[in-house]
Amino acid sequence: MTDELKKEIAKLEAANDIKILYAVESGSRAWGFASTDSDWDVRYIYIHKLDWYLQIDDKKDSLEIILPNDIDLVGWELKKALRLFRKSNPPLLEWLSSPIVYHEQFSTADQLRDLTKEYFNPKSCLHHYLHMAEGNYRDYLQKDVVRVKKYFYVLRPLLACDWIKKHNAMAPTEFDLLLESEAIDEKVKAEILRLLAKKKSGEELNEAPKINVLNDFLESKMEFYSNYVATLDKIAPPDTDKLNALFKATIAEAWQE
Repeated sequence: MTDELKKEIAKLEAANDIKILYAVESGSRAWGFASTDSDWDVRYIYIHKLDWYLQIDDKKDSLEIILPNDIDLVGWELKKALRLFRKSNPPLLEWLSSPIVYHEQFSTADQLRDLTKEYFNPKSCLHHYLHMAEGNYRDYLQKDVVRVKKYFYVLRPLLACDWIKKHNAMAPTEFDLLLESEAIDEKVKAEILRLLAKKKSGEELNEAPKINVLNDFLESKMEFYSNYVATLDKIAPPDTDKLNALFKATIAEAWQE
């Protein structure tokens, strides 16, 4: 599949007259527990030629394509990506640390990784992950019979909150790393490991009675972080000059201007 993805990336470049700087897996495959029918969630950053930017009309700054072979391709134009990076956007920060990289050229992604610590905003990221956990919990896990795989869509963001609180740094993409970094009650961890083993074996986790020990754990975590985030001070907006310089340097590097 990697070869097929690389071909699709090349097609995107040719069809849109762009350079794709960086393309990675962002979904359950990157988290470490894809099912047999999991999609390929490919995310990428791209840049246009200089002339594209030197026009007065606003233009579309993202590309989205869903291919018939379960490949979901979503890309952000570099200026958009840099604006989101300045805000410490968690999805973008996750892309930069994805363990599955399909394509990387030029120095842009490495430079962004180097700048991550400087631009990282713990309050912004905690709020993002808490909101994600609360939304998925509310939508999927409050009935007597639940979609069991959705436990991971609440567990992962809450474990990311734990990592951010503990390390004051962006959480890793891999679920195993998040799980092993925390001291969790044995009964809770046993249930998580049981579900994780099924997921990693390729089993699709469909509907089943809710798991009370996990629901109690998740509700406690969400309550804690709802209170904790409110105690954090706001962080002043970071400097933009370095990102402007990176944008200009990338145009020159990508197109040899």
